[in-house]
Amino acid sequence: MARSLEQLQQQYNSIAKKNAFKQRPQGGPRGRGMMGGKPKSAKKTIARLLTYMHGFRLRFVLVLLCMLVTTVTSLVGSYFMAPIINKLDLAVHPDKELKRSVFEKIADKWILRLADKFFPGDPAVMTYILMALIMLASIYCIGVITTYTQARLMLSISQGMIERIRNDLFAKLQKLPVRFFDSRQTGEIMSRFTNDIDNIDVMINNSFTQLVSGGVTLVGTLIFMITTSWILTIVTVVFIPLLLFGGLTIGKLSRKYYAAQQSALGAVNGYIEETVTGQKVVKVFNHEECCVEEFSALNDDMRDKQFKAQFWGGVTGPIMGNTSQISYAATVGIGGVLMIFGKVTAGGLTVFANYSRQFAMPINMLSQQMATFFSALAGAERVFEVMDEVPEAPDVKDADPMPAMKGHVVMEHVTFGYNPDKVVLKDINLYAKPGQKIAFVGSTGAGKTTITNLLNRFYDINEGKITIDGVDVKQIERDVLRKNIAMVLQDTHLFSGTVMENIRYGRLDATDEEVIAAAKTASAHSFIMRLSDGYQTKLEGDGANLSQGQRQLLNIARAALSKAPILVLDEATSSVDTRTERHIEHGMDRLMKDRTTFVIAHRLSTVRNANAIMVLEHGEIIERGDHDDLLAQKGRYYELYMGTRELD
Repeated sequence: MARSLEQLQQQYNSIAKKNAFKQRPQGGPRGRGMMGGKPKSAKKTIARLLTYMHGFRLRFVLVLLCMLVTTVTSLVGSYFMAPIINKLDLAVHPDKELKRSVFEKIADKWILRLADKFFPGDPAVMTYILMALIMLASIYCIGVITTYTQARLMLSISQGMIERIRNDLFAKLQKLPVRFFDSRQTGEIMSRFTNDIDNIDVMINNSFTQLVSGGVTLVGTLIFMITTSWILTIVTVVFIPLLLFGGLTIGKLSRKYYAAQQSALGAVNGYIEETVTGQKVVKVFNHEECCVEEFSALNDDMRDKQFKAQFWGGVTGPIMGNTSQISYAATVGIGGVLMIFGKVTAGGLTVFANYSRQFAMPINMLSQQMATFFSALAGAERVFEVMDEVPEAPDVKDADPMPAMKGHVVMEHVTFGYNPDKVVLKDINLYAKPGQKIAFVGSTGAGKTTITNLLNRFYDINEGKITIDGVDVKQIERDVLRKNIAMVLQDTHLFSGTVMENIRYGRLDATDEEVIAAAKTASAHSFIMRLSDGYQTKLEGDGANLSQGQRQLLNIARAALSKAPILVLDEATSSVDTRTERHIEHGMDRLMKDRTTFVIAHRLSTVRNANAIMVLEHGEIIERGDHDDLLAQKGRYYELYMGTRELD
């Protein structure tokens, strides 16, 4: 039966009302979690985005200059309509006296100068209009050029900023501890790189430009309006508080719903990623209908949040537009009365009506951009939440570089829990000399994998001490520590590229001959040579063109190539059939020679030759010894080996 929406919301915290990262209250390293949280301050988010403009300041100054020129050409071009209309008015009424504004007189003066240059003497009406149109066209041509330049420069700035944000986000992911990835869903993290950053890109390239351009247009238009008619300017300005109140009120609602929309989108992406990667399991257990129902619940939730966000974002334009239309009608009506009494010319009223529209246009435009703006802010907050996650603790001062690690491992009274209130390992004590093979067996969840995670410092212990060659692992450089520990995990992962490149991932400076030797050690050479292009065969979709066993053999070859003195095999042969397992035993023996090896195995036959076998139950070592000693004790290991009880 499908889970309810409430259950899905508990599993995927990103659907919740808050928009901050949250870790699950409990669970081990393979637990799942989601990201949600409360939106942060918009001012802080904007200020942080502006820090990515470093290095683009000169270009941004040029953008501002282009915006200024574009706005001025638009305003001045509009003003050249006034003398044209006034000239026609005088042609019809030659005895009429016109009370022209300062800018009308300036425009008329420049038109007369141009006309006198080409047609000396008093120009005719058509000559005057022709010269005015030429000047008008020249002004608008300048505006077109600056607009194009502004768009190109702003595009380069926005793409440069987005590139830096992506680089910073990806670099931060590489510094985050394994705990971060174990407790969060891959699809939700991917949503930060796709949807959220794309929204930021749109905001920087469009909304930000319109914000600056709109501000310049407002100031310039207001100056021209005052010089034309201060009475009509008051009529227009009276409507500004109404426009601002409507925009701010709707903006607050939009921002809240857009933050919820982004969180719901992350939840849907996470569920899709989980279902697609687990499609074989879904089909095996016939859960297709169940998945459809669960996805529908998440999708319905996202639809509701998107509806509210898009509604309040979309309703802004009509409300602001109708308000500006009322302002325009009032301005034209009062302007007509003023023109009758000679307080404004016909050309001046025409230009002022045009400015009245221009004055409201930036406000309307910014209001319509609120949807994009707040969606991008919500995305930026989610991106910065990842960047603000606590990275792995830095190496201690004077950390030991361990130039020649041998692999003498000791654990003393180690206690650990993924969460403080739930202990996973209790008072673990063990030692392994160089070249020894230590095996861990026990029920699922007993803590076997956790021990190897602590050895790599994927997690730091709560109590006790872990040393390698007598040096506390916390005193060893983390990069050096992990370089000297090779791991072959139960879950295989291969990268896009050739077989040769995937094996070489174990040691990037290895030669082709060394890669081939490592493959032979892991008994992978024979099947590789049967591939279409041998070691140059391209792998598809995490090695989808190979069998599970073949993928694991490549992972084993990768570990063999690393030449690390410590080797961890976490059920490394679980995906290999019995015949293949026997076939590679000799290769594994060669791989483990002179290396300290920790083996986690579900097949007890694979640990018979271990120097020491640790039997774990509920986070404690209940038995230890070699194969023969443990069988003689007839305890838990004896029961597991004889098959009287299941491992689980």
